[in-house]
Amino acid sequence: MAPIFDSVLGAIGNTPLVALDRLRGGKGDGPRILAKLEFFSPGGSVKDRAALNMLEEAEKSGSLRAGQMVVELTSGNMGIGLAVACAVKGYRFTAVMSEGNSSERWRVMKALGAKVVLVPQASGGVPGKVTGEDLALAERKAGQLVRRYGAYRVDQFKNPANPAAHRASTGEEIWSQTGGRVDCFVAIAGTAGTFVGTAGALKAHNPAVKCFVVEPAGAPILAGRRVTSQKHKLQGTGYALVPEVWDPSLCDGYLTVTDSEAVVTARRLASKEGILSGFSGGANVAACLKLAKRLPKAGTIVTIIPDTGLKYLSTDLFP
Repeated sequence: MAPIFDSVLGAIGNTPLVALDRLRGGKGDGPRILAKLEFFSPGGSVKDRAALNMLEEAEKSGSLRAGQMVVELTSGNMGIGLAVACAVKGYRFTAVMSEGNSSERWRVMKALGAKVVLVPQASGGVPGKVTGEDLALAERKAGQLVRRYGAYRVDQFKNPANPAAHRASTGEEIWSQTGGRVDCFVAIAGTAGTFVGTAGALKAHNPAVKCFVVEPAGAPILAGRRVTSQKHKLQGTGYALVPEVWDPSLCDGYLTVTDSEAVVTARRLASKEGILSGFSGGANVAACLKLAKRLPKAGTIVTIIPDTGLKYLSTDLFP
């Protein structure tokens, strides 16, 4: 039986790892693909882990004090994770978010007691497709709020406690759940915290584990390739910037996914596996399916389902 937690924060992490055998057409057809279902955490995404760790590290260092406001730029999931943690810890939280992100995200944050500041997209912006330019506008607003209120800025793109959360939990959980039988790890990069932390933990156990980062087809900046379009549907990723926590030494290869591939795969995950994922989950699994064609039949590929498709019902992800 699971223990009784002192708060919902105890329920963050320890998410299930599920084999996608139905999507693959059976166990014998190439490497096995395993998906870690991060929507089982209280805020419904992988960002819960880093949100809690960044706040707790700030408390330890004295950067975050009782009664201080917390401010963060978010595409939604980190904001929701912070809203959950701030609700329990008693901090006022203000999320700054581009209007281009799905409305379910800011509605969830408000329901959790957060204040949400929506920033209009740059000229020519398309709802559902947030660019680096849109992100810069939201970043500017977040900075203004921090200065005005003397708030603590989480700064997920630069905060080392972001990847540290995944190195300590996500990667270790995967290693334990698979009994150390991991050949490849695949994950999309936004802040790069999930990829860097998890890859670091897996490679610490076995340097032979191959780790592949996923990027939108039009914005493969980590691969060092030309950015042709930042207007894609993979919310929270592919802003055509290199995150400060990025560590290329942990990356063994680069994979790209189109909007169409992500959407089709997310729909197949729902109809074949009963897994309701968001755009990024579809992208991760689509990348795994591509990688599987290049690998020997034996082996195990592990990936992340970052969040739930329930956060995208206002979009065209599902018909």
